[in-house]
Amino acid sequence: MANGYSPFSGLAKVVPPPDKGILSRTLFNDDRLKAVLFGFARGEELSEHTASMPAALHFLQGEAKLTLGDDTVEATPGTWVHMAKGLRHSIQAKTPVVMLLLLLK
Repeated sequence: MANGYSPFSGLAKVVPPPDKGILSRTLFNDDRLKAVLFGFARGEELSEHTASMPAALHFLQGEAKLTLGDDTVEATPGTWVHMAKGLRHSIQAKTPVVMLLLLLK
């Protein structure tokens, strides 16, 4: 972080969805926030897990099925979800997806 800020333009192009698998890149990490950009290939899934801290998901590109606790949400570009610490969740990419994860420490 130079000069007190960390700029990123065109986030959907920073970590483009791969042909296979899931890519991630940490954009920022300090004692209060960790920002990680993910690229998911079509059909890839992060299996159910829990958040160790409050988090927010912001979908920038593509379509995904989110399971949040016992609920299912369809995510499209612009979808934003806040998750409480300990919430069970999973993500399944229906198309190539770019998602920003913000972990609130």
